[in-house]
Amino acid sequence: MPIIELVILLACLVLLSNVLSHYLVAIPVSLIQVGLGLGVALLLNVQVKLQTDWFMLVFIAPMLYNDGRQFPKQELWELRGAIFANAIVLVFITTILGGFLVHVLIPTIPLAVSIALAAILSPTDPVAVQSISEGVKLPKEILHLVSGESLINDASGLIGFKYALAAAVTGSFVLGKAVGDFFYISLVGLAVGLALITVIQLIRDVLRREGINDTVFNVVLQILTPFAIYFIAEEWFHASGVVAVVAAGVLAHVQGTHEAEDAPELRLVTEKVWNIIVYLLNGIIFLILGIELPVATQATIEGNHTNTLHAVFDVLIVWGILLLIRVAWTYGYMLITWLRNHEKSKPSLRIATLSGLSGVRGAITMAGVFTIPTVIANGDAFPERALVLFIAAGVIVVSLVSAAGILPLMAAKSLPFMTRGSSLDEDGAVVIPGADVDDDHEESGEAQTQQFTYKQARIYVLQLAVQNIEEHRRPENQRAAYDLILDQQFQIRRLEVASQTADELQPMLTDEMQLRLVALAGERQAVKEMVAAGETSKLGAQAYLRRIDRREQRLSQAAHKPVLPTLRSLRLMFARGMQSLRVWLTPVDSDKLRAEQLAIQRVASKAAIKSLSQYLKQTSVDAQQFDRQALYHLIVHYRNRIESAKADHSLSRADYERQLQTLRIKSLGAERAGVQHLLESGQISLRTASKLRQFINYSENLLMLNDLEADDD
Repeated sequence: MPIIELVILLACLVLLSNVLSHYLVAIPVSLIQVGLGLGVALLLNVQVKLQTDWFMLVFIAPMLYNDGRQFPKQELWELRGAIFANAIVLVFITTILGGFLVHVLIPTIPLAVSIALAAILSPTDPVAVQSISEGVKLPKEILHLVSGESLINDASGLIGFKYALAAAVTGSFVLGKAVGDFFYISLVGLAVGLALITVIQLIRDVLRREGINDTVFNVVLQILTPFAIYFIAEEWFHASGVVAVVAAGVLAHVQGTHEAEDAPELRLVTEKVWNIIVYLLNGIIFLILGIELPVATQATIEGNHTNTLHAVFDVLIVWGILLLIRVAWTYGYMLITWLRNHEKSKPSLRIATLSGLSGVRGAITMAGVFTIPTVIANGDAFPERALVLFIAAGVIVVSLVSAAGILPLMAAKSLPFMTRGSSLDEDGAVVIPGADVDDDHEESGEAQTQQFTYKQARIYVLQLAVQNIEEHRRPENQRAAYDLILDQQFQIRRLEVASQTADELQPMLTDEMQLRLVALAGERQAVKEMVAAGETSKLGAQAYLRRIDRREQRLSQAAHKPVLPTLRSLRLMFARGMQSLRVWLTPVDSDKLRAEQLAIQRVASKAAIKSLSQYLKQTSVDAQQFDRQALYHLIVHYRNRIESAKADHSLSRADYERQLQTLRIKSLGAERAGVQHLLESGQISLRTASKLRQFINYSENLLMLNDLEADDD
């Protein structure tokens, strides 16, 4: 498959995987991506021919640079010794001891290859570690330790993998030369990374002083930075490009702290662009893992000395070795810490096991293992390459499955499970290690005011916005007001549905369904009365009654057999399209028929509101049992239908847009005031307030952008 078509296909599959993860909540998106890649390989015979140089440049450099940009600075700085011990010493122990044990237990894999395999399996996915560790409530020191070292062990693991791989390819290993080369490529890589990022930052500052401060230009410059640093370190200085980009990312993060104040737009846009890049790169790597699985599996199955069951058993052996080493290391760290200070947490085998299971292998492992050559220096085939690929891919899958399956059982609850590039939920967003301040944790206290979640706070400020629009609603701007209120109500309903459990949601949906059925019955009765009074034609009435029938049918289906929202939307679009086609094909004057439909809609909507009012006044009905938000949403819906069906077209489109804009600006002001009130009353944290204000700012900027486009037209 041509490279352009392959890239487009992989990008589309990344999007599809995240759509599927919305419905398959229990399965990590990375596993879904592996499955999609496997399906594409088997069904479409898609193959990916990777080359070491460009694969490391395209995938490894930007992701490690981004990890460096997220380097922790406060609590993690206090644990810098332990973090570097985990990231370097633990990787070294895992590489040597793990490689030796792999060779002993799987003798068919040579010692050098075993060491290379253990080295590339050492790095852990930082986002997966952070999300899982926060979910199981590890002690603060252990949480910072496992999340901090996962940002650094990529570099040490890849360097160890490089040397072990070189020994496997050449067949020789000189300790003195290896140590000298290790210090050279590490220290020179560190120096090159620090020097280049300093030069780039100076160039940016000079350009900004000269007035070249365009946001898009600066974002593109920052995106190109890791590629340039990696290439220069590898090709010009023959040093470690991995160390160079990590060091550059860390220094860029430290030097860029003033950027949020000096250029807030640049900071926000840069973060969003990086999210997109990492989102795609990480997803594509797991898709490639799935695509490569048949290749590794086929070679292993067809081999004369290894069968599939043995290969699967080898995967479990290697995963078990890595788990035991990590558990023992964490327990030893907790024991030493407790012996030094008895106020710290006591050593716990359960916590050590949780820490070990949280060490999920991810994109870096997969990216590195693909660089294993097919032949060694003398031209022979690389020993057990197929089995090594199979084991590496299997360990990644097993670590994902075990973390998603075993950890919730040990923690007795469901866990947030994210990897690099996961699409983040607004409430369940994973905080990447390196965020300067965790306000949610800092502000939490035993005697603190009850905190709103992000979604609860959004609902509150949206309700204030609706109230503000109602206050400024006048006869001349009713159409714009009800359009805007209805839009806000849809947002509120979506947030309510998303923030409640199934048990909490069911009574609310039942009440709303009952109210809708009452309103539809009122509409049907009004249409029949119009026909009896000769106020409309039978053709127009039949068309409107069919719409009522379809709406009742959808409510009935939703009550007995829920339908996917997307499928429901497609059915609604199809029904509306068929209705428009029937109107167009009808021999009667279509303008007259449309005018009749609008008149029916206006009368029927008024009747629906009247029916709701009469229903709630009945002595057998407790009006207090119904959700007020659902009732208000339904009434606004019918008032909006009344306004849209009015025959008065004196209001021009420009005047309507102007009214809409005026009301929207006032409502945004009410939202901003609501956020400030919640913050001052202690009901939301600084982080939640920041997210709410950011959302309001985006809405305000979009409103102004639309206004500018209208002026240009």
